[in-house]
Amino acid sequence: MSKKEMQEEKQNLSEETITNDVENTNTTLNVEDCKNIICPTCTVQKDADDTRLRAMAEMENFKKRLQKEKDEQMAYAAESVLADLLPTLDNLDLAIQYGSKDEACKDTIMGVEMTKKLLLDVIKKHGLEPIGNQGEPFNPEFHEAIAQEDHQEIPAGHIINVMQKGYVLKGRLLRSAKVTVCKTQNSARINTTI
Repeated sequence: MSKKEMQEEKQNLSEETITNDVENTNTTLNVEDCKNIICPTCTVQKDADDTRLRAMAEMENFKKRLQKEKDEQMAYAAESVLADLLPTLDNLDLAIQYGSKDEACKDTIMGVEMTKKLLLDVIKKHGLEPIGNQGEPFNPEFHEAIAQEDHQEIPAGHIINVMQKGYVLKGRLLRSAKVTVCKTQNSARINTTI
């Protein structure tokens, strides 16, 4: 046999041995054994599992964020329309305030009051609530102080007069109430006897 033939024979034998070893290994070894034989320090599977779990968690958080944004959009969808109605409510208040001084306008004022009540009932169904009433404590989160005055009946830090009603939409401030606040209670008329 020539040298070349001997090399070919040797190569054929080693290929057969490798093929037989692989066939025998596939039938007797499980995935873990193969992993330990091929690369005992291989972390590809672990890294792939970590990446997959992180991607799933991120997707779940993304879904929650989208749902939250959708819920907020639904809750405050009417915000701009309701904000546009506020001047109408202000004008109805002014009509009632100034028209009630004239006895000839009594029937008209009653109609305006009924219209205002119907409008308030409708906007309350959509979550709009008026804020700012005389005598309640001043809260800078919901009230805008236009002026301060002394008052004998209202305690300091409370609202004396409401210049313009404020409104909140489902807990979110839509417009702050413009108010006059009592800076000190006039003690001249307070009865201090017990």
